[in-house]
Amino acid sequence: MKINLHAHTTRCGHATGTEKEYIEEAIRIGMTDFGFSDHTPMPFPDGYSSRGMRMDLDQMDDYTDTILSLRKEYRDKINIYLGLEVEFYPQLFSKLMKFLEGYPVEYLILGQHCLNNQYDGVWCGEETNDPSRVRQYVDQALEGLSSGRFLYLAHPDLINFKGDDAFYQKEMSRICEYAYDHKVPLEINLLGVGEKRNYPNPLFWEIAGKTGNDVVMALDAHHVRMIDVPETEKKAMELVDRFGLKLIETPLPKTK
Repeated sequence: MKINLHAHTTRCGHATGTEKEYIEEAIRIGMTDFGFSDHTPMPFPDGYSSRGMRMDLDQMDDYTDTILSLRKEYRDKINIYLGLEVEFYPQLFSKLMKFLEGYPVEYLILGQHCLNNQYDGVWCGEETNDPSRVRQYVDQALEGLSSGRFLYLAHPDLINFKGDDAFYQKEMSRICEYAYDHKVPLEINLLGVGEKRNYPNPLFWEIAGKTGNDVVMALDAHHVRMIDVPETEKKAMELVDRFGLKLIETPLPKTK
């Protein structure tokens, strides 16, 4: 991999290492482009905290300043981008977009970790046999993508459904078909590969292969040790080969 746009910082509460360490490791292994897309702060209602999952609103200034400073420091060695990983929460999305207008954020990736608005929903990684959760996951992801604000869809197979395979495939086909029609890449998530999570889900990627979706790889790095992962990349490539996936180079955002 020469390009990675999915990496986190300690501000989210579940990552380690400094941004400088990430960049120096990326340079060491020959990467040309590296983007930070930490879990976005959210304008939650008063009294609700998502600390431990994402940065707070008042950390956005420091996040921005740190990434832009690194870009200047390493401008002759690697291209660095400022991004965010964002959920589409219907009650909060417009408020979030308004908040982000004050920052030079260059790209957003959609990572739908929870249903509803988080504070009134459920975690998508929780095992479930409930078909309504799959349908809502797909509906919510598609509504987010339809905003036109996202570079690609991260771990599109995050929903941890243990029910009927035929139902899962029917619903997930809606994501693949929309992404194909609107040229939205789908991400094979190397964190999921390396930690043997419920994703990547072969059932999903079989659909993506048949649909002909553009597919990208991303590290989803939460630790410096997750940047140089040749064995994990090899396993991801086995998935690409197995389903004849159309692997493309990750599209680059325009710098501000």
